[in-house]
Amino acid sequence: MAAYKATIGLEIHAELKTRTKMFCASRNDAEEQKPNVNICPVCLAHPGTLPVINKQAVAHVLRVGAALDGQLADYTEFDRKNYFYPDLPKGYQISQYEFPLVSGGQLSGVKITRVHLEEDTASSMHSEDTGETLIDFNRAGVPLMELVTDPVIESAEQAGNFARELQLLLRYLGASDANMEKGEMRVEANISVSNTGELGTKVEVKNLNSFRAMERAIEHEIKRQVGILESGQKVLQETRGWDEGKQATFAQRVKEGSADYRYFPDPDLPSLKLSELSGFSKEEVLKTLPELPRERRERYIALGIKQEDADLYVRDTHFGDFFDRVATALSDDSKRILLASNYIANDLVSLVAKSSSHSAKASWDSSIAQPSNGERDTEMLNKIPISEENFIKIISLIVSGKLSSRGAKDLLVACVTSGGDPETIAKERNLILSDMDVTPIVEKVLRDNPKAVEEYKAGKTAIIQFLVGMCMKEMKGAGNPATLRDLLEKKLQ
Repeated sequence: MAAYKATIGLEIHAELKTRTKMFCASRNDAEEQKPNVNICPVCLAHPGTLPVINKQAVAHVLRVGAALDGQLADYTEFDRKNYFYPDLPKGYQISQYEFPLVSGGQLSGVKITRVHLEEDTASSMHSEDTGETLIDFNRAGVPLMELVTDPVIESAEQAGNFARELQLLLRYLGASDANMEKGEMRVEANISVSNTGELGTKVEVKNLNSFRAMERAIEHEIKRQVGILESGQKVLQETRGWDEGKQATFAQRVKEGSADYRYFPDPDLPSLKLSELSGFSKEEVLKTLPELPRERRERYIALGIKQEDADLYVRDTHFGDFFDRVATALSDDSKRILLASNYIANDLVSLVAKSSSHSAKASWDSSIAQPSNGERDTEMLNKIPISEENFIKIISLIVSGKLSSRGAKDLLVACVTSGGDPETIAKERNLILSDMDVTPIVEKVLRDNPKAVEEYKAGKTAIIQFLVGMCMKEMKGAGNPATLRDLLEKKLQ
């Protein structure tokens, strides 16, 4: 019997960063705490009101499409998606169906089906104490980008990597903050399992409020569907939710098809001929794009930066920008650039993380905030507590042989916590390596450690590290390990 194969497609919604809502002048403010403040007759669907298209929202989606190398529409229109739910004031949602703004494209090796624009719903708040459900319309009408992938994802890990990379892209473009804990980015997974070579029955899983939840839900759903098929039963096409406490999916409703929504063009909104609008051609949109996450990562790898450090710089742009400024100042000195990267990605990041409640060098999920389930907020640090100039001075002291690696770490700690000129601090703390004649010290260490000398001459050459350490101890850390090692080896011949 052929092995079961999972096929996964993702539907990802992201609230866009605009001054006003999608079809009215009400404020788009994700930070608003008071309910029903950013509302107006249009987003509350009062009779006789007319929507107006938000130009900035259209531009955001086109930039995302260009970054994905998708096909930007020349003709597009908005449609009414009809369904009834308390958080949908009009009884329909303005969305796009047949003519989306973007078709095709790819990200992280995953093909994109479409990217379109619609309006968000209101927020429902359920009270377990009273049994009431209250509606906050602040979110109703907020511009919402929906991205749909082809069903080509084969694992939970691949799905997680794609969603994280999309979040990075949205942030680099300034299209969305995409914070999942705030509902600014929401992920739904369509999962099917089959061992026939054909696609299996698709099950949609909702309520995925973090990347980890999405990955766990996909893994659980694959096992659940395999179990059903193995028992000779059929998988039901339905929508399921994710229960974080039980770590399991649960049935919600039978999955709707597109016909159930009775799509038709919205008669209150004009269709758009984008080629006739200034700044909306793909060539013009491409000119507005910044360096994208993929391009930045490739640039670091080309410099010889380790993959994990390159990923860090791409995720946390404060450290990435700091490294870029240091690398520019070091010009084409690749040795110093790589040395600087090692001290930034390991020592400096660790020091800054200790002084902050947010770790800059965490897992991939550090790029989102999920305090409720253990995932950490990567709120980018506004200030790295050492200037590029002083950091470069530390690197120069290392390269010139005036500072050992241990001394460099101690000096970096001092500069980060107290500030000041690195060379002055190094001298005050006796971190500068001595240029004195170390022959007497080496000879003393060899005399005091005859057993180590015998072991070295017997072939246990690694013992020389012990002897170097003993020399450094005699010099109270002011010796140059490389110099001491060379002299020890000569004396031991």
